[in-house]
Amino acid sequence: MFERILFATTASPTCDDAAKVAFELSKKNKSQLSVFHVFGIPTRGFSTFVRDIRTGEIEEPDENYTALVVEEMRHTYEKFLPTYDQIAIEAVTGEPATEILRKARKDDVNMIIMGAHSRAEDIGATRHRAITGSTMQRVARAARCPVLIVSRPCVTCWSYFANIVVGVDFTKASDSAFAFALNVAKEIGCKLHVFHCIDLSTEPALTPPTQGEVEERVAKARKKMEEKYISKMGDFDNYTADIWEGMPYVEILKFAREHKADLIVLAHHTREVDPEQALLGSTVEQVVLRSACPVCSVNHPDKVDVTPYGVRPAGEGE
Repeated sequence: MFERILFATTASPTCDDAAKVAFELSKKNKSQLSVFHVFGIPTRGFSTFVRDIRTGEIEEPDENYTALVVEEMRHTYEKFLPTYDQIAIEAVTGEPATEILRKARKDDVNMIIMGAHSRAEDIGATRHRAITGSTMQRVARAARCPVLIVSRPCVTCWSYFANIVVGVDFTKASDSAFAFALNVAKEIGCKLHVFHCIDLSTEPALTPPTQGEVEERVAKARKKMEEKYISKMGDFDNYTADIWEGMPYVEILKFAREHKADLIVLAHHTREVDPEQALLGSTVEQVVLRSACPVCSVNHPDKVDVTPYGVRPAGEGE
């Protein structure tokens, strides 16, 4: 599962929780892990500048400075290195989201792992921890592979997950999120909770729906859930299917907390639009910021098969 993983890091403490997941997940799955840091934005003139990751000062990048940054990254993550050797550490100069996506395409990675926030001192990070980082939003929007976003400590390692919650809204993007969540649940052997929230947050305040209208919408949604998702479970029977009503991100978080979710899987946008053009959905953003567990954004059908090695011999990978 996950032959190649890209850990896109700012090489700062804001990515420590994501780093722990990246290294543990790669070690468990014997994945090739790329620790990747984009540390400066070239100017439009004849020179470039970068901001030093430790001092915050402006520096002129060259081969020696890049080597110094890589060495600092190695020092930052040295506690993980003695126990895991399939790792490459790389630092480049450029626009962060562009370089991360280029690296993911070049290496044909199965998953990108990121933190949710930028540092307060980063250029453009004027709303630190009020919104998800702009780089994360751009990567989640355009990545062809799932993007795992870790904003808080993950107390359970991926291989020991007991409950996965996948939020669905019957769109094509949700189909990909569901397929990924189902494949992970089958591979790990944990319970899958398929969840849909009927959005009542946009209903007119003066004419809210009657209880009968809500129950009718629930019945229609349940029929859709059976047709689009439950019918594709095959012989996998370790699942639940639930439909609640309310504000989607609030209900997803409540449901995940009630069912002790180890992972939440969502499509990165909630409307039938071109994924390349869609902004990060407000539901996903709020879930990422408030969730106690990692959130995986899936917006393409690519890389949703998490068993590239086929069925493993008994005992392998344990």
